[in-house]
Amino acid sequence: MNRRAFLKKLFGSFLAFAGLSGGTYYYARDIEPSLLNVQQETLVSGKLPKTFNGFKIVQFSDTHLGYHYSIDQFAELVDTINHQKPDLILFTGDLVDRPDTYDWGDDLVILLQKLKAAKGKYWIYGNHDHGGYGSDIVKKVMNQGGFTLLKNDSTEIISRNKPIVLAGIDDVMLGKPDLERTLAGTDQTLFTVLMAHEPDYADNTVHFPVDVQLSGHSHGGQVRIPFFGHLYTPLYARKYVDGKHNFENGPLTLYVSRGIGTTRLPYRFLCKPEIQVYTLQQQN
Repeated sequence: MNRRAFLKKLFGSFLAFAGLSGGTYYYARDIEPSLLNVQQETLVSGKLPKTFNGFKIVQFSDTHLGYHYSIDQFAELVDTINHQKPDLILFTGDLVDRPDTYDWGDDLVILLQKLKAAKGKYWIYGNHDHGGYGSDIVKKVMNQGGFTLLKNDSTEIISRNKPIVLAGIDDVMLGKPDLERTLAGTDQTLFTVLMAHEPDYADNTVHFPVDVQLSGHSHGGQVRIPFFGHLYTPLYARKYVDGKHNFENGPLTLYVSRGIGTTRLPYRFLCKPEIQVYTLQQQN
């Protein structure tokens, strides 16, 4: 977004909030950001082995710890995720808002360790994880928390000797994503899930043998005004803002999470934070 367009959006945001009542402002700042939605989805495919029927994947994204999202709130999120009894946990980027100023401590590592999934915990970089010289410290903390980084890499998830492919690319904005390298050597007949922080990358993913792309980054627009829609989304989250998207020129399905935290403005309005619970099912 160029400077002129950004200022226009910013001015529009100001006018929108200036017109809100004090009660609505309080709701957007202090109430809705804490109203976590657990979004249930079923992923149906003929490529899924029967052994994956009922297999649960939980995706969470964009916690942005340190920017109006506290370690105590993260502790509640951990309990909510564990309550879903996931087989696999995926984090699609942006752990803290500013790695260079965040007060890194043992509490975060302990909470990450508390997340339980029988088939593992995986994550990818978001733009805030790379920003502020944070790449190494974020990786260290996630490693200590029991998460495996997929940075232009893939792995097989096995259920009773039957595999699916899980892949993850580097951040699009500040990293060096390489999907061809990521999928090199994978069995293209297997059901494949790709983690990509920025949702608009799906326009590239659709040309590869990927069945599902899981993304975040957009925050769902974070603030939505009736009859106007979202006020602002970051680069590479302009086309696909939230929810489910299908593609005519390929089998790909994209899911965009609104994420957990906030950034730029500490508000959510008509855009509740969410985690996704995906239940796998073989198509008969």
